[in-house]
Amino acid sequence: MRFMMMTKDTTGDSAATPPDEAMMAEMGRFIEETSKSGVLLATGGLDPRAITITSSGGKITVTDGPYTEAKEAVVGFALVEVRSKEEAIELSRRFWSIVGDGEGVIQQVFGPGDDAHGQ
Repeated sequence: MRFMMMTKDTTGDSAATPPDEAMMAEMGRFIEETSKSGVLLATGGLDPRAITITSSGGKITVTDGPYTEAKEAVVGFALVEVRSKEEAIELSRRFWSIVGDGEGVIQQVFGPGDDAHGQ
């Protein structure tokens, strides 16, 4: 099962407060462990400034953004492959125990051959 784990910028200033050295070292170990085990497929930060693409009636409109509340902007992600939803939640718990306060979202990712209902 694959899950996309996303982090939100709940303060509106994630770039303003750089992480401390100890947290970065611990996060490095966590990323190395999950990468080597094949659990972590991809990870990265996202620019909170979005581009919105809308298709309506055959017309495509491109608009600079974001137009969401700053606290709703997704600023990071990790794509993981695990055996269950519970394992994805446990990985997220480990992540948040390293980085501290914040908010995230976990969504199952479906692809070719996957059951779209998660069964």
